[in-house]
Amino acid sequence: MAKRKREWTEEKIARYQQQGKGMGEGAAYKPWLTIQDVPSSGRAHRIYGTKTNRIHHLLSDLERDYFYLLDWADNVVDIREQFPLNREITTRIAEEKSISHPEDHTTKTPLVMTTDFLITIRQESQTFVLARTLKPSEQLENPRTIEKFDIERVYWEEKGIDWAIITEKDLPVEICRNIGRFQSYKRIEQPMLEIVEELFEYVRRRKGVLSRLFAQFEEEYALESGTALHCFKYLVASKLITFDMKSPFSVRKEISYFTFVEVAHGQEWGA
Repeated sequence: MAKRKREWTEEKIARYQQQGKGMGEGAAYKPWLTIQDVPSSGRAHRIYGTKTNRIHHLLSDLERDYFYLLDWADNVVDIREQFPLNREITTRIAEEKSISHPEDHTTKTPLVMTTDFLITIRQESQTFVLARTLKPSEQLENPRTIEKFDIERVYWEEKGIDWAIITEKDLPVEICRNIGRFQSYKRIEQPMLEIVEELFEYVRRRKGVLSRLFAQFEEEYALESGTALHCFKYLVASKLITFDMKSPFSVRKEISYFTFVEVAHGQEWGA
């Protein structure tokens, strides 16, 4: 398979715009950049978002961990990654501040700058947007990085949108790890929901460590090994079972360590 050309030209930028990249909201949003478009300094990730019902393209472990927090947060309603900035505006800002605008090293085409995350927040009856850029703390002393951040800062300032830089020092490591353990379990096949409900009622009425309870449940219900853990992770991902996310999850923990959310009578599981 031929590698995708990473050089930027005016024709390529026009093609991306015609394809609707950087446009839309929710499931319809298309990020300006995908993991195929740029060499990633860390590990790149394609992760399904439960807020948006689409695959998100995250270009580093730092972006992945921050995405976990956003996708888990109850007040976040939309996440748009690799969001493109209007090139005419960023070019003007660069000229006004006597900063060299980012360009393709080979073609010298002025690049479309992007902000890592544009986040829609809903608090009570109000909805607002935040812009966030992710960067390892060790890179914040780089003069060129600071210049590009200055363009980005002024861009969002002119639009009246709160913009900030996030580094690894701002992220709660263990919480991110825990969310990573459960995030992909938010989706479950419909036939499994009956087992989920049975497991919920089974473990909440008993004492003992999770691993032992899971083994007993699987034996009593003649289920494959691992089914109970899968269902339990779905319950945590759905926030029907909670625990202190600042501590590592382990099946060796006592069931009393976990809190069970009351499910309303008649509520549909998986709704």
